[in-house]
Amino acid sequence: MKNFQHIVLFSFFFFFSSVVSQVSAATPDPTEQLKPVVDKVITLLKDRNFRQRSVVEQSEVIVKLVSERFDFYEMSKRVLGKQWRTLNSEQREQFVGLFTKLLQYVYIGQVDDYIYKKIKFSGQRIRRDRAEVKSLLIDGDKSIPVSYIMILRKDQWMAYDIVVEGVSLIMNYRNQIGTVLRDENFPGLIAMLKKKISKLEAGEKDE
Repeated sequence: MKNFQHIVLFSFFFFFSSVVSQVSAATPDPTEQLKPVVDKVITLLKDRNFRQRSVVEQSEVIVKLVSERFDFYEMSKRVLGKQWRTLNSEQREQFVGLFTKLLQYVYIGQVDDYIYKKIKFSGQRIRRDRAEVKSLLIDGDKSIPVSYIMILRKDQWMAYDIVVEGVSLIMNYRNQIGTVLRDENFPGLIAMLKKKISKLEAGEKDE
């Protein structure tokens, strides 16, 4: 589970390459739209001065940049599944905020392990307003398949899921969160997320 989360969160912010696109001129290219954002993220993470800032400051800057191309609201909605419909607008916003924060802190805590790994993109396919970009995460002599699932909103592609070796980020967290919801309901889930975030803010590793 830890390896899956590490790979997902590394891939989450390093989604770029020279994918050969088979897209018509009228359809925007999802990879090309992400490149400027990813370039900024990579530059920041390699900046020693930036990395000396607190975990909180780093994560806030990174998530602000990444939010230009990653739809955390859609991601959160899909993670909760049917439970999403039972929440009021205030509860939904609360969950989106905490879930986004959890992802950003887990990522910042693992970036040193993956920042210099290589990504090789093998192609992409688009069907109407959905896109999948396929890639390989290369770690020495190992190659791990990673796919990025995106949705087209007007003329903007937004990522909302990452699939590593056939395992979806959304489904992975949906299973974990579903267990908490069954045992403790929504207030218990919020308490659990806040506890995890507090530990990560303090520099502790996610369990």
